[in-house]
Amino acid sequence: MATFLYKLGRFAFRRRRYVALVWVALLALAGFGAASASTATSSSFSIPGTEAQKAFDLLEQRFPDSSADGATARVVFKADAGQKMTDPANKAEVNKIADELKSGSDQIASVTDPYTGNAVSKDGSTAYISVSYKVNSMELTDATRSALEDAGHAAQKSGMTVEIGGDALQVMPETGATEIIGVAIAAVVLVITFGSLVAAGLPLLTALIGVGIGVSTITALANVLDLGSTTSTLAMMIGLAVGIDYALFIVSRYRAELAEGREREEAVGRAVGTAGSAVVFAGLTVVIALVGLAVVNIPMLSKMGFAAAGTVAIAVLIALTLVPAVMGFAGKRVMGRKARKAAEASSRPEAKPNMGTRWARFVLRKPVWVLLVGVLGLGVIAVPAASLEMGLPDDGSQPTSTTQRRAYDMLSDGFGPGFNGPLMVVVDTANSSDGKTAVKQVSDEISDIPHVVAVTPAHFNKAGDTAMITVIPKDRPSSTETENVVHAIRDAGTDIKSDTGAEVLVTGSTAMNIDFSQKMNDALLPYLALVVGLAFLLLMVVFRSVLVPLKAALGFLLSVVAALGAVVAVFQWGWLASLFGVEQTGPIMSMMPIFMVGVVFGLAMDYEVFLVTRMREAYVHGEKPPQAIVTGFKHGARVVTAAAVIMMAVFAGFIGSSESMIKMIGFSLAIAVFFDAFVVRMAIVPAVLALLGKRAWWLPRWLDRLLPNVDVEGEGLRKQLGETSGGDGHGDARGERELTHV
Repeated sequence: MATFLYKLGRFAFRRRRYVALVWVALLALAGFGAASASTATSSSFSIPGTEAQKAFDLLEQRFPDSSADGATARVVFKADAGQKMTDPANKAEVNKIADELKSGSDQIASVTDPYTGNAVSKDGSTAYISVSYKVNSMELTDATRSALEDAGHAAQKSGMTVEIGGDALQVMPETGATEIIGVAIAAVVLVITFGSLVAAGLPLLTALIGVGIGVSTITALANVLDLGSTTSTLAMMIGLAVGIDYALFIVSRYRAELAEGREREEAVGRAVGTAGSAVVFAGLTVVIALVGLAVVNIPMLSKMGFAAAGTVAIAVLIALTLVPAVMGFAGKRVMGRKARKAAEASSRPEAKPNMGTRWARFVLRKPVWVLLVGVLGLGVIAVPAASLEMGLPDDGSQPTSTTQRRAYDMLSDGFGPGFNGPLMVVVDTANSSDGKTAVKQVSDEISDIPHVVAVTPAHFNKAGDTAMITVIPKDRPSSTETENVVHAIRDAGTDIKSDTGAEVLVTGSTAMNIDFSQKMNDALLPYLALVVGLAFLLLMVVFRSVLVPLKAALGFLLSVVAALGAVVAVFQWGWLASLFGVEQTGPIMSMMPIFMVGVVFGLAMDYEVFLVTRMREAYVHGEKPPQAIVTGFKHGARVVTAAAVIMMAVFAGFIGSSESMIKMIGFSLAIAVFFDAFVVRMAIVPAVLALLGKRAWWLPRWLDRLLPNVDVEGEGLRKQLGETSGGDGHGDARGERELTHV
């Protein structure tokens, strides 16, 4: 591995113009594809194998004219103080708006009059017009959206409060200026780390090119592959973070090789051969974790994982080829001014112990105390995770500044909290001898279920073999009581099927959310086993050890549970909610635990690989275990710290998003990186290695023979270059000449 990457790095350095041209051409091609691609027309959400999805599919089949997957809107009216929506003037205004909506767009499937559709609250203060569309929200034209937005303006002039809910006004999420601030912080960290504007700009430039190619490709294929807007945001978030980090490690190693007095081409080759090997395996762990999301068998999540994994793969390729090429253009300017002057004067000052060295020596003196403080500290932060409640965001989680949120609140006040999450009960009577009697039995039994407020009359399809019943629960969609109502209906449906042959299915957004959460829970352990198992094998190959990969996996689990505890404290309990712009607390997004496991595991292994491979390298080259730990921190702590700060800054930038899902993902990843990099990898890992000593690098002989030797430490490369483990690091002339013409 190291020898191949050494050759690749030198090739990219020598042929830097061609390499740079290829990547620029790929960026231009991807950009052209994104610019010329048609706008994504859909972003479907399906959960195969669930009852809610089965019912939804049955609705589309038996009620073809109902546009089951079409967009919906509710134009909500609230009468002025002292008035009612049933007053003649208000009634006339609402009817006028309903007529305008019907003629406002040919994409509208139906408009329901509130006065004939029982859509006026009991106290008469609130009413709403239901609008159904023939197409989903992503396919609505600007003219259709404008007609909906303009519908209530006249009513507002007459004194009524008008807000619009539903998914018809759904727009692309805004990430805000904080995303740019995140990149700016990354630039500042790079300048401080390298002391050179050129060296700082290089990782940013190459990372932006990689993200540009990845996101543009996703945009170009969005319509064909049915990719949602969140997919490209996630790919940008992860691609930017790992792209900067991978380039950072290569550039850092290149500077170290130059400081050793090597020529530029040789320094590039060695940097890519050693740090590049760590980049490859770190990238592989991230890709495994992201691709493994397909295990959950939810198309949307699988596509997000594959798209982000593709962007990470591009980041790895760029680090191995474009970064060496750009370093060829930059010359020795990647070194700081002081370092260049020292090199020109052929003077190499005695290295003083840096912060990494001093910290490693402190941990070696107090390993038990460091381990206890780290584990107990994360354990305390993880406590809120025990109170985790999961669900999917609805309009109730939107900022109060949006019309969707205000419409949600108005409906809750006028009709009750459960009105925002109606349940759709589908009764398939195809195998029933008396369908109408069966449907009546269903309605009667549902009416007797606790926390059910209303059950609408059944609506049969033209064939008369399927009926729809709308059920309004008493409590808000994300509440435990509403979930109990769904389970009670399904339990009753089992008895009805055995009695009458009619099949009862529950769907709707609330039921979909419940089934989605259950599917996430069921998939978590298999996903953990797959991802951690594969990564464990990969790390065994990298470190030639059993205990080091085991420690890495356990440390990751500790950091991810602590991060989940922090997410619960902020987004569910409301601690420091105003600081992070969280306007509405509530259940944690259902996909968050499994998503955090996937992404954070991959990123956590980045730091494990970069830090511990340097220790392993020192150990393989003859240093004793304690000294190898110090050496690893001496060379790796500063860079790993910079990489973690950069990644945190990039992720934290997405906390400013208007989309609650993106905000939660940004916060969770930023806090998880903080815990994993600074507590687990920088404190717990060296403490455990110090306590294990030589046992940390133990590997049974039979396993050693089975595992392939990928030479991450560059031992084979050193031998090929004619160096010995105890050499001075320059190699002999014969070895240098042999590889000059590779």
